[in-house]
Amino acid sequence: MATITINGKEFPAPDIGGNLVVATNVSAGKNAKGEFVGQKVGRDQHKFDSLQWKSLDAKTWAEMLQEFDKFVVVAKIPDMVHNRFQTIRMYPGNRTATPIAFDKAGLPTMYRDCKVNIVDCGIN
Repeated sequence: MATITINGKEFPAPDIGGNLVVATNVSAGKNAKGEFVGQKVGRDQHKFDSLQWKSLDAKTWAEMLQEFDKFVVVAKIPDMVHNRFQTIRMYPGNRTATPIAFDKAGLPTMYRDCKVNIVDCGIN
């Protein structure tokens, strides 16, 4: 089973990173006495942060990036709270990579340090 599935397409497991983050939104912070006065708002939101692949061929990286052309995607990722997979709507952060090999036309054929974050849209 894949670690990450985007729109039903299995992504390779990241080589580096892949920090799972659970964020809780609150209605307010602390009052003048330094006491917490907020309440939880909505559900916890998830982020799969710092996903990185040491190297990917250009075809694989392009296929992965094309899934993010849709911007809001359906992602199946690990849920560390319940130790199972969850399927939620997410959007990508910046996508970066360094080309390391080129074809005769000058297009990259290999990339290193391919990176992306995916962030929960907060929509059930």
